[in-house]
Amino acid sequence: MKTFYEFFAGGGMARAGLGADWSCVFANDISAKKGQAYAINWGADDLHVGDIFDIRVPDLPGQADLAWASFPCQDLSLAGNGLGLDGERSGAFWGFWRLIAGLGKVGRKPKLIVLENVYGTLTSHDGKDFEQIAQALAGEGYTFGAVVIDAVHFVPQSRPRLFIIGIDDALSIPDHLLAQTAAAAWHPAAVIRAHNRLAQAVRSKWRWWQLPMPTQRVQTLDDIIEPEPHGVSWHSAEETEKILNMMTALHRRKAIEAQRHHTVQVGTIYKRTRLGVQRAELRFDGVAGCLRTPAGGSSRQSIMVVDGPQVRTRLISPREMARLMGLPETYRLPDRYNDAYHLMGDGIVAPVVAHLGQHVLLPMLRANETSSGARCRVA
Repeated sequence: MKTFYEFFAGGGMARAGLGADWSCVFANDISAKKGQAYAINWGADDLHVGDIFDIRVPDLPGQADLAWASFPCQDLSLAGNGLGLDGERSGAFWGFWRLIAGLGKVGRKPKLIVLENVYGTLTSHDGKDFEQIAQALAGEGYTFGAVVIDAVHFVPQSRPRLFIIGIDDALSIPDHLLAQTAAAAWHPAAVIRAHNRLAQAVRSKWRWWQLPMPTQRVQTLDDIIEPEPHGVSWHSAEETEKILNMMTALHRRKAIEAQRHHTVQVGTIYKRTRLGVQRAELRFDGVAGCLRTPAGGSSRQSIMVVDGPQVRTRLISPREMARLMGLPETYRLPDRYNDAYHLMGDGIVAPVVAHLGQHVLLPMLRANETSSGARCRVA
């Protein structure tokens, strides 16, 4: 069984995705509430709740095969404050990297590193934040590359995320994990531009990771919506009308069109501020917008169910959010709605982690367990 550290662990969604092939030997999050959610689902034996800057190398057991770090995104997000890696929250990356460097000094560096964050990491501070991350990886002896994976290929949620995958220079990379050039499915233009901006010495450590497209059937919103939701109530007719009145003509027409169908139509509503005016945006494509940590209540998603002339709305339920994150029905959620929303909005989609584990991480490690495997390239 492979071992891993789970930094910025939240509710343990990376652990949920990695599954039974992996054993977590250390987990950390600064939030006591998220720590409670982690402990109730996975136990607290390997969990450290506290600031990552207070963790020391001796606190980390053994030499893990993988260090997973979904470091805070608020300062890197396109909707954030623009402080980047200098920000108080996203700057926690440097607390994590101090530990990686310290492990390297005592001969215990993880064989693999996965850094997960928002798409905006590629462009934050005109790309300089990504350059710092790349320099850090190269400087500690890791070959690396980046992919963008949208969770919509796995669950009915639009959630593109950046995954930076690093491998210890001392290891070999199986040929089938490498592409000669960027692949449109995983390397959008922003990744290519980020690669091209790197200094030559750092760029020489870059690899274009290759992984297959998922083939399983993806559920739609209709599949995950609860007819009688737990933890939320349907809005009154007046509240629903207020939401409809917040829509532009374009989005109001979507609701009218849905009423013309002979089947029940399920959509999601997301509130955004446009030119100083809060608007409700509606979609009926079977996909939810990206779950985000609520700020002042404005970013909570709502559900609209249209059945002929009847239009009903409500907040998305905690269990529905968990399904959008690909978590099993057995996953235990916080009792308070806001705690559940924060946990899910800050989390990572478990099936995306599983896909990376199955098609990149495990093949990489297994190829280096024996010299009798397929041809490999030295990293």
